[in-house]
Amino acid sequence: MPLNDRDYMKGSPPPTRGSRGTGGFEWFTENPVLVIIAINIVFFLATSIQGRLIDTLGLAPSLFLQRPWTIVTAMFVHANLTHILGNMLTLYFFGRVFYQIVGQNRFLAVYFIGGLLGNVAFMLLNMSSGGSVIGASGAIYAVAGALVVLMPKLRVMMWFIAPMPLWIVVLIFFVLWSFVPGVAWQAHMGGLVTGLIAGYIFKKSGGRYYYR
Repeated sequence: MPLNDRDYMKGSPPPTRGSRGTGGFEWFTENPVLVIIAINIVFFLATSIQGRLIDTLGLAPSLFLQRPWTIVTAMFVHANLTHILGNMLTLYFFGRVFYQIVGQNRFLAVYFIGGLLGNVAFMLLNMSSGGSVIGASGAIYAVAGALVVLMPKLRVMMWFIAPMPLWIVVLIFFVLWSFVPGVAWQAHMGGLVTGLIAGYIFKKSGGRYYYR
């Protein structure tokens, strides 16, 4: 979902950062969005080679006490190529904007806290279920939710066809995915609510946000 409208920039641009060096690898490691995408790809390759890893790393509410690590690892596991491509493309387009306007620490906090609370929401609403949840959607919805509060009118090309405000895109995707069988809408809701709250806190702090 590429972004195509930068009229939302407020005030003067922020000061230019100092040089970070010319090494491509240094640039990569200093970009948390790319690092998270790379980790997800590594997990996907591992689970593709050894399918049983999905059961070991996925979050099953009924087995959480025996496998507490899964509340974190489930955020990096995806079911198939379509699943990971959809999530990582969305993370790239939304995450790079959010990271640039709030910085690395806030981006990482929203991403991981949103992902964790999304998994908690899934567990609380599925305590008696034998199913499990995998995927980064809760964390991505948290990033999108925070970005919606900070820049609700950010123009997004939905499916590369129709430009529309970010808040409409997030609402449409949340509603659509909530009715798709097999989708953990509880995790989406937990992540989205976390992001909305985080965005409100950032906005009330009086910061001025820019996108380069």
